[in-house]
Amino acid sequence: MKIICIAKNYRAHIDEMRTMVELGGGGNGHGDFSVAPKSLSFFLKPDTALLRNGDPFYIPDFSAQVDYECELVVRINRVGRAIAQKFAHRYYDEVGLGIDFTARDLQREAIAAGLPWEASKAFDRSAALSPIFLKLADLGDVQNLHFEMALGGVVKQQGFTGDMIFTVDQIIAHVSRFVTLKMGDLIYTGTPVGVGSVCAGDHLTASLEGHGLLDFQIR
Repeated sequence: MKIICIAKNYRAHIDEMRTMVELGGGGNGHGDFSVAPKSLSFFLKPDTALLRNGDPFYIPDFSAQVDYECELVVRINRVGRAIAQKFAHRYYDEVGLGIDFTARDLQREAIAAGLPWEASKAFDRSAALSPIFLKLADLGDVQNLHFEMALGGVVKQQGFTGDMIFTVDQIIAHVSRFVTLKMGDLIYTGTPVGVGSVCAGDHLTASLEGHGLLDFQIR
């Protein structure tokens, strides 16, 4: 099972990162990631990154700034390689929500040094996953879904999949050119605007089309 994460898939989030760079905030850690993409890019997390079943997320001792990134997650339902975009819809039929936790300070340092930044993204339990997935047969068009994430009851992110730069079908077609997709693989499709940091004591919740899917503590 692979966790495939799509980078920079919402323009408002890219604008958010660019503004932080221009203001000298530095906390975003994205550097050139604040520039709108000309082509789709992705990175991987290992299966040890999964945080399941509403278990608490423990802020790691190696990072002083861990950010949340709430994302629609697509679960692959069959094996496929070099999938044509027009057939991509056959490779998924349910979606959930996830949080791509990022050690932003480690990412910032790695980018500044021109080094890979897997340590900031792939660490243990950095990919929270909803225990429930919803059937698209019940939800409708995958590119017409609304989701939101809150900390302590305060909404921090609101996403609409129609705002994606690259659609789910485009993502599947592109990724499968390079990596064979297998049943159970998870695609984190990118985060909307509103990224921020978590602190011990926070309570994180997230819903998709009114269905509560994530509910866990930050410690």
